[in-house]
Amino acid sequence: MLEARNASYEIKGKHLVRDASLVLEPGKVVGLIGPNGAGKSTLLRLFTGELKPTSGEMLIDGRQMSALPPGELSRRRAVVAQSTPLSFPFTVLEVVLLGVTVPGFEISRPGAQAAALDALRIVGLARFEHRLYTELSGGERQRVHIARALCQLATAKRPYGETAALLLDEPTSSLDLAHQGMVLGEARRQARMGRAVLAILHDLNLAALYADIVVLLSRSRIVAMGTAAEVMRDDLLSEVYGCELRTNVTPANGAPFVLPSLPSMHV
Repeated sequence: MLEARNASYEIKGKHLVRDASLVLEPGKVVGLIGPNGAGKSTLLRLFTGELKPTSGEMLIDGRQMSALPPGELSRRRAVVAQSTPLSFPFTVLEVVLLGVTVPGFEISRPGAQAAALDALRIVGLARFEHRLYTELSGGERQRVHIARALCQLATAKRPYGETAALLLDEPTSSLDLAHQGMVLGEARRQARMGRAVLAILHDLNLAALYADIVVLLSRSRIVAMGTAAEVMRDDLLSEVYGCELRTNVTPANGAPFVLPSLPSMHV
């Protein structure tokens, strides 16, 4: 498992994350919610190992994350950042294969390509492998990077019992409804395969639908953690987001609102 143990991160005296304690367990999808500037992306970057806490600990299977060599860290967690600038005219296949071009991925090129093509199929980009990444839409580019992370998890050679994690920073921000369901459904499938999954989500309805555990951040602190029903309370959400929010209530003006249905699979 991955664990933040009283972890804080500060820059020039300003806390971006303060005293965070959170466990990412294999088989669970954790949804991280909260307003802009609450510390969600910083907390995720602590879990990726990109940032080192200024106090507290970040652990993976009981080991200090900062002590892991880059190759081992790469085989144990795959990351989709909020934004990944890439201006070179790589093909889609070349971008997906970037996730396996580090030590610890002893796999033949045909095997790597097969895994990459399967990952593209999963995110709805079959037959896109020869397209130029720079010519894709924003949503298509986002799905390419999700495919890269899936390919990385699928091809890494891990000892039995070693935790692997999928860490997603706003994975649905550029996606339409169908692809939101596709991506988050795949996140749940990864959890069923024994991965630990953490996803930052701004859409509270998606967090409620797909996350096993919802974690609410406000002003750099975790203020609530539990099931969606436990965390998404009117009073708490209204206070944290700074506006009146009511859960499970049809708008007073009768305007329709649309919620996706849970995928027809065991979750």
